[in-house]
Amino acid sequence: MAKVELKQPVVEEISAGIKDAQSVVLVDYRGLTVEQDTQLRKSLREAGVSYKVYKNTMMNFAFKGTQFEGLSEYLEGPSAMAYSTEDATAPARVLAQFAKTADKLEIKAGVVEGTVYDAKGMAAIANIPSRDVLISKLLGSLQSPITNFARVMNQLAEKGGAAACEAAAPAEEAPAAE
Repeated sequence: MAKVELKQPVVEEISAGIKDAQSVVLVDYRGLTVEQDTQLRKSLREAGVSYKVYKNTMMNFAFKGTQFEGLSEYLEGPSAMAYSTEDATAPARVLAQFAKTADKLEIKAGVVEGTVYDAKGMAAIANIPSRDVLISKLLGSLQSPITNFARVMNQLAEKGGAAACEAAAPAEEAPAAE
């Protein structure tokens, strides 16, 4: 079998993985212990992120003609790829969190929703909360005024309604006619 025939399934595997990906992050994993690598893979799996080590040439072929083509310039040295089809910030967030405990893990670059970011850009993206957290915060912000309004209305009802409030308030003086 020719070398090209052996490499084609790997390129197709990478292409299939990134086809619907919202983000792809490249990392340098040199120096990680087996225990650290196992923990990293577990953390990524729990976040719904796929992680795999491929040869740079295979990733380069798979990236050609896609939104991830800008990552080709970062394919130097050992590279692993993490990608997510559900949460655009999950790979960067999990990898950056893990890199705090494993200083050997280095984020090279990434693409999030079509934009290429270097290591510093990916560090900034890692600080963005997940989509679910952002939606929860938005709903909480929207719900807060409604909850406060309902609480005030309930207190008014408990005190006997608006009529009781008007009776308790001092009467305002009518403006004098001139």
